[in-house]
Parts: sequence; structure tokens; C-alpha cells
Amino acid sequence: MKSNFLKIFMLALLPVVVASCIPNTPVVEVLPTDPVSFNYRILGDYALDYYIDSEITFKNTSPTQGEAVWDFGDGKTATGNEVNHAYDAAGTYNVKLTINGLTKNQVIMISDIRPLLTLNPVEGGVCEVLTSKVSFSLEIPNPKNRELTYKWIFPERTKNAAGEVVEFSTDRLPGELTFGNVGSQTVRLQVTMDGRMLEEGVLNVPVGYNKKVPTLYYAEVGGHLMAYKLISDKPEDMDVLPFDLGLSSGQHPFNLLYKEPLLYVLDAGAAWYFQNEDAQVSGGDGKISVVAKDGSKVETMLSNAGGPAFQDPFYGCILDNDLYFTDRNTGVIKVPLSTRNAVYSAGEFPYFVQHTTLGYYGGSPYSWNYGCIGGSIGQIDGVWYWCKNYNGQGIFRWKNSDILLTAITGNGTSPDAGCALYGATFLPKSFAYSTKSKKICFTLFGANVEGFYACTIDEMNAITTSGGTIKNISVTKGFRGIFIKKNDSHNEKLYLDNVTIDGTTYTISCDKGNGMGLEATNSTFKGWTSYAATLGNAKFTDCYFGAGNGYSFCRPYAPTEFVGCEFEAGFTVDPVAAVTFENCTLDGVAITAENIADLVTDTANVTIK
Repeated sequence: MKSNFLKIFMLALLPVVVASCIPNTPVVEVLPTDPVSFNYRILGDYALDYYIDSEITFKNTSPTQGEAVWDFGDGKTATGNEVNHAYDAAGTYNVKLTINGLTKNQVIMISDIRPLLTLNPVEGGVCEVLTSKVSFSLEIPNPKNRELTYKWIFPERTKNAAGEVVEFSTDRLPGELTFGNVGSQTVRLQVTMDGRMLEEGVLNVPVGYNKKVPTLYYAEVGGHLMAYKLISDKPEDMDVLPFDLGLSSGQHPFNLLYKEPLLYVLDAGAAWYFQNEDAQVSGGDGKISVVAKDGSKVETMLSNAGGPAFQDPFYGCILDNDLYFTDRNTGVIKVPLSTRNAVYSAGEFPYFVQHTTLGYYGGSPYSWNYGCIGGSIGQIDGVWYWCKNYNGQGIFRWKNSDILLTAITGNGTSPDAGCALYGATFLPKSFAYSTKSKKICFTLFGANVEGFYACTIDEMNAITTSGGTIKNISVTKGFRGIFIKKNDSHNEKLYLDNVTIDGTTYTISCDKGNGMGLEATNSTFKGWTSYAATLGNAKFTDCYFGAGNGYSFCRPYAPTEFVGCEFEAGFTVDPVAAVTFENCTLDGVAITAENIADLVTDTANVTIK
């Protein structure tokens, strides 16, 4: 019984075993082929480029039998399974093969012939002004050996092997040359082929200086990164031109930072100005790029692709191993210098400080509010300086210890470090500090103050007051001489006696006074004198007004009396409020109704006694 059971089991198993031994038969899918097809290839020495005059072989590869009729798209045709054709003009052509009424179309692009210039290797690897001998190689595809003429055009002060200054050459190759200027030297080659001018060949040759000098890097908006050699002792017959690093600077590169050996390019992107709310939360495209100082390498440090547009990088600074950058108006973000190919997120890169975590926000007398556009930021002797140029304009300063732990909505208290520069007409964009000269250099964009300024930190500090008496003092340096501010806890008229202000930009400046007024006697004001209507009435007695630091101007926004005052020739008074002149002179001549127009821009609100 056992034996029969075994036989039955084996018979049942056998089909399974046999079936498992049958090999799989692959299923071959036959794809349909085009009834008409062809390929093409270029003949001769230029097998990778399809130039005019190049002989191109077209071959019929169709399964369809019949006469092959070719239409090359330039008005010419041919028949045969394998034909040759050359195009006379550059362009895009539609090649059509027809067999027994069936067609195949294919687009072919033909390029014009252009000269290909290359600089031969220079001894030492660097081309130096006046010394390095340079030569060129030239390649011009010319399949039909057409007649060629050449005109090389060289930059100024280029010399040939004989030491002669040359402006151009008609030789196929100009031989060895030396360049007499520093920077990117542009060599141009104009070639005619059978009388037709080809596309101009252009080659930029970077020419360095044979002495170690500082280099200024800058960025063109929507252009390239550039470098400029700061040569103070250059020969009179040598020009210094910028180097084109050949790298894109981005859309709006507001700031470049440098830490040996790398440049950091802060690109604010396309949406650097206020847009609608949708663009604000998702329209960001700014980034920070890291560039080798010779332009040999570019990396992305941080990008804001698709993030909030107002968090695109504007300005920044480098401290130790971190980069700090400002967004448009909200705050300062800290990023390690080692960061690469990162995408900005508030979680990974939180704010180091925000506008609402400093007492300036909604504070008094110096304040900013939401939308106060950020500019340059940096640290000088442990104190932060930050330019703001909207909804609170000025250069503000603070210490790490001034950063509030909790954001405020208004009525803040100015940080202990105080304000360096404040005013409604001051629109500071950027600044830099020279550790060598101990001077802060800054730019202002505003009515009648636009320019570049430099002073020491101490010189920037004006005599700041909200009232009282200032006498027997001379202010000869600084941006502002006397700054009159509002102080709710100190309501007092300001008196100036025997005060001389000369060498400052602003002699007197007042943006928000306490309405108590100003009275000055026996004082000298040389430069720009201006004060807000909130100052209250102003009176100057026996005072002298003249030119100083490029300005010879007075613009009173508050009612003003000039009694016994002398005005230097060329001085201008631009009254916004009512002005009275009593026993005053202009260049030693008594001011009268007949000559008042020599001093005042608008006499409508002027009274003469």
C-alpha cells in the first residue's frame, strides 16, 4: 500500500517538476518604423560644427522603396539615396525627403563662419603689463578656401616685437605683442570672406601689474563681477582698466564681502523693492554666492528660491567665521561661512536681531518702524552700525547687550550705544570702516546731501542738545555741528553764544524739536544750516554765515529773524517759513529790496527792515 501511495504522489508531482523546467520565451515587441527616414553627417575637418560651405552628406535609410527626392529648405533640391549639399547662408532649414508621396522632415541648423581666437600660453602663467610677450592662435573654418582678409585691432599702448606702438595689423597672425595698460585688454579681429564681413572675433586678455597692489572688486547690475587694481604710482603713460572676471554678478548685487581668498556676492534678486503681498511671501530669488578671487570657481552659499522676497540678502558683513546679512526691512540673519548649497529657511537660519528687538523700533527721539529699509551693517570696536533709509533714516548703532529678548511694538528706548546719524533727509545706503585711518566712510542719498563722506567716529558725534546754553566753543570737524533733538522731559529754549561751526556738513540740524526756539548771538556758521518747523522761532543776532565743507546754504523751516548778520558772497537762503532781515549785509553791502534776490531764492515770505 505504501508503494502504491508513493507512485501516486510521484505521478502528481511530475507535471509540476516538468513544467518548472520549460524555459521562458521572450516576447519581442516590434515597434513601427517610419516609412521614410534619413540621416546626415558633415564631411571634412569640421565634423562637429555645421558651417556654411560645409559639405553635408544626406543618406536615405527608408524601408520604403522608390526614388528619393530631397528638398534642402534653401530652394535647392536633389535626387538619389546619398547626396551632398552645402548651404550658402547661416540659418535654420527644414530638410524634406519624399519617396512615393511619403515624406520625412528634419530641421538642421547652419552656423556662420567666425574667427576663433585663442591666447597662447604666457611664460609664468600671468600676463604682466609692459613685460609679458603674448601671441595668438587663429582658426577659421573655410571649406571652400574662399579669399580672406584680416584686420586685428589692439587696445591703446600695445607694442609689437620691435617695440613700436601698433593700433592694428593686417597679417593673418600679428606676432608677439606687449600690452601697456592694466586690466582686461580687448583684442578684436575683423575678417572678410570674399568681401563679406564675418562675425567679429573678440578676446579679452587679463593684464596684471608687476607689483603687489590692492584690488577693488565690484559688481555690475545684471552684468559681471569686476576687479580693479588700485595703483597709486602708475606711470603717466599707462592706464588702469577693470578686469572682467567673466562671472555673472546676479540680478541686483547690492553688496560684496571679502575674506581671503573668497568673495561673497549678496544678490537681492529681482523683487528687491516692495510688491504685493503674494510676491512678498513667495517671490524670493536672491542668493549668496562664493567666488574665488581670480574668478576660477563659483559656489552657491545660500539661496532664497521661492521664499519670502523681503528676506532676500541685501547687505552684510563677515565676523570671524560667520556671515551676517540684512534682509529688506526685518532684521539680520547669521550664516556660517562654511555653508554651501543651502536653501534659506527661518528654522535653520533664525534672525540674529530683528527691527522689533531693538529699542529704536517706535522709540524716541530716534526711531524706525515697519518697512524701514536696511542697508549696510558692520561692527566697529564691538559696536554694531546699521544703515536705515526709510521710515526712520540714519545710521544706528547698538551692542549685543542691547538686543531685546522680547519683540516690542513701539515706544522703545534707544540703545545705550546711541545713534550715529539721524535725519529725515539722510538716506544712508552703505558704509565702510578703515582700520588704518580710523575713519568711517559712508554714502548719503538725499536732497542736497547726496555724496560720499568720511570722518572719525568721534567726529560723527554732533553736539546733541534739546535746550539750554552752549557758548564759547568751536566745532571744526564732524558731520553735524549741533543737533537739536526733541526731549519730552526737557523743555527749554536753546541759546548759542560765541559758537563757531566750520568744517562740518551741517552746522545746525534739527528734525524734531520741542518748539521752544533757538537764539544765537556772535556766532559763525559755515556750511549747511537747516532746522525743522518743530524747533520753534529762530533768531540770529550779529552772526556770520559762509561756505564750509562744500556748502554755503541755509534752509529754515521755522520762522527766522536775522539781525545784524553778515552773509558771505555766494551764500544762499532758501526760506520755507517767514524770514526777516534787519540791518544785514551781503558781501559787505547792505541788504535791501533791490538786492535781496542775490541772497534769497524766493522773496515772497521775506521782510526787510
